[in-house]
Amino acid sequence: MPVNSHPYPSPTFASPDLTPPLPIELVGRFGEFQRIIQVLNRDGDLLIVGVPGSGRRRLIRLAARQVSAFVLEVDCIRVTDGIRFIHLLCESINHRFNSRTAVHIIDQWISQLEPGLFRRVLRPEDDTPLIKPIHDLSREQLWAAFECLLRLPQLLAETLERRVVLILQSFPHIRTWDRDRQWETLLRREIKQQTHVSYALVATIAETTILSNMDNLDVVKLGPLADDILGDWVEATLLEMGLSFADHATLIRFLEVVRGHAGDAVMLVRQLTRFMLPSTSGLKISHQCLEQVIHDLLVDISGTFESFLLLLPASQVQLLECLSLDPTDKPQSKEYIQRHGLSRGGSLQGALVGLQQKGLIYGAEYGYRVALPLFSLWIQKYLK
Repeated sequence: MPVNSHPYPSPTFASPDLTPPLPIELVGRFGEFQRIIQVLNRDGDLLIVGVPGSGRRRLIRLAARQVSAFVLEVDCIRVTDGIRFIHLLCESINHRFNSRTAVHIIDQWISQLEPGLFRRVLRPEDDTPLIKPIHDLSREQLWAAFECLLRLPQLLAETLERRVVLILQSFPHIRTWDRDRQWETLLRREIKQQTHVSYALVATIAETTILSNMDNLDVVKLGPLADDILGDWVEATLLEMGLSFADHATLIRFLEVVRGHAGDAVMLVRQLTRFMLPSTSGLKISHQCLEQVIHDLLVDISGTFESFLLLLPASQVQLLECLSLDPTDKPQSKEYIQRHGLSRGGSLQGALVGLQQKGLIYGAEYGYRVALPLFSLWIQKYLK
């Protein structure tokens, strides 16, 4: 399972200020939501940053729906080279633009291109026309195909008179293969030039500095949710399902576990409802019940966490374990380094930067704490 995914749908709860019920994506984020809508309405582009599970993409999707825009998405972690980028963008266009009018626009667009760049195939199950790049494109043809494809959303938006929002998840990842920054430079140019397409680049907080020289991007930062806001949400959500905490101390324990992380809160609420229901409504969730559910959830996702650790360099694993078992806001201090046998200087700083860029820990602004609370708790329980 990818680091930024969670296997459960998001519950909602009724808000006194909003109808219909406020989704979890907007809990504590309504100011950011309104700002994103304003940016999209004025044809702006976004850099939205936060840790995995903070709701970055979901917030953009809701805002795009609010302004009646088409949404295209490309997960740049899945992009390993230029042709893969083209394939994934084609997949998103095929999924989103399949009306008769859109199909006609795309057919006309293909007919006007240089021959040998794109072709039409039919999806076997329903004969839906799909756009595909031609196999074995030369380097020059590949570049031409990418340039042309980036302009297709603009053409569709203009012709259909409806905006397009292109979400590029984990955007800085393209630098792992785009060494000379050619593809990134072209993307930046299109971001500036296109008038009917808004680009939403999704990254971690630490990657903001990497993208700081991208002009005309409005930066939206999603930090941890405040305990009172998240506490109101979880109590209201459980109440809708006929559940409640047995006492305030149990609620406090819930908040201690999820530490303001929206995605982990959703996972734990879903696990609680699966554990308690179907049963008679009005059930009270005891402290013992909550601890059992936490234990079961950690067992369920243990394989995912083990995979995380296997993918990390040894220096990052060591530091992540230290910050989980012995939290500190000063991991560079002499005392902390000596206590845990950490390497001084560049090795420690490299591990800190690497974990921040992966969204696994916060930076100094939030005290260098582990950004995925359930991951931190799993480390505490199973790696002592």
